[in-house]
Amino acid sequence: MNEFLIKQTDDAKDLPLPAYQTELSAGMDLHANVHEPITINPMQIKLIPCGIKIALPQGYEAQIRPRSGLALRHGIGMPNAPGTVDGDYRGEISVPLINQGGISFIINRGDRIAQMVINRIEQVRFNVVDELPESQRGDCGFGSTGLAAKTTE
Repeated sequence: MNEFLIKQTDDAKDLPLPAYQTELSAGMDLHANVHEPITINPMQIKLIPCGIKIALPQGYEAQIRPRSGLALRHGIGMPNAPGTVDGDYRGEISVPLINQGGISFIINRGDRIAQMVINRIEQVRFNVVDELPESQRGDCGFGSTGLAAKTTE
């Protein structure tokens, strides 16, 4: 397992560090670093600090994703999901949460509000050309592959 650098902010030393909840979890839970309960009303967005700063080595990013249980049970998601933490960002990680449910939702100190997935990335350069190679799909876009599963007969 790789080891990366993490620092808790001075006001978050009592909060758990991001952690995997099971052996095969892809994401580590992030905790709310709030000092009093925060209410998110329906269709409202609030930025929730997590009390951590990280240093990722070259070739890595952190993706911040909603927690599926909060989305299913309460309509709590992220308006920019997934959010990206670039390798050169050193500020506190915060999560914009949106309440897409029908009733207000309260975030308390230490609540697990999102998950962080660490991914390898590769930077690329584009080579400008006059024509692109043909493909089976071509330029057919949104919805062009249909809704139903394709069958092979």
